[in-house]
Amino acid sequence: MEFTETIEFKGIEGDVEQNVLISNDNEIELIAKALSSSTRREILRLVRAEEIDVSKIAEYLEMTEANISAQIKRLEKAGLIRCFYTPGQHGVKKISKVTFNKLIFKI
Repeated sequence: MEFTETIEFKGIEGDVEQNVLISNDNEIELIAKALSSSTRREILRLVRAEEIDVSKIAEYLEMTEANISAQIKRLEKAGLIRCFYTPGQHGVKKISKVTFNKLIFKI
């Protein structure tokens, strides 16, 4: 018997993977742990709508940039978001975006 669970973000376009199948137990556990935090889920909701930098996420969620950076690292390690740097007014900005349109877990 197989079990499949799907998580889909609608409205995502661009260079994101359309369907990502996760069947490795270690990957499933890593993603599940990343999704276990309401803060990290809220970050995913923000970055699915637009590419956004750490300072804006911190402002929206009324948290410190240090805390948001730590949460983003967990999401990035799980492969749920991708980050890149762009020039900003005061140095560089770390921009985050989702890496998928739909995650499919095959257990």
